[in-house]
Amino acid sequence: MPQYVPVAQISAMAPGTVKIVEAGEQRIALCNVDGTFHAIEDRCSHDGGPLGEGELVGTLLECPRHGARFDVTTGRPMTLPAVVPVRRFPVKVEGGRVFVEV
Repeated sequence: MPQYVPVAQISAMAPGTVKIVEAGEQRIALCNVDGTFHAIEDRCSHDGGPLGEGELVGTLLECPRHGARFDVTTGRPMTLPAVVPVRRFPVKVEGGRVFVEV
């Protein structure tokens, strides 16, 4: 049964930042897009690269290895070389903390 796991404090993540978090057995790239949090798997679908180490520009997170960009709101790849979406995780914010469903 899915459950929400606390992964970060809101105050620890400024808008436009990415943080790699662990939730259950999942490595997740947690992204703050203008105060709204999004969570996608921390693995590029092109070659398994660490998405959370990439640059977040607006809603696009760029893989640091080959430059594929993913929309963090949908998980969809927006540029080559990636063509397969990455997994998204539901997020909720309560009491100053960010929770991700795993």
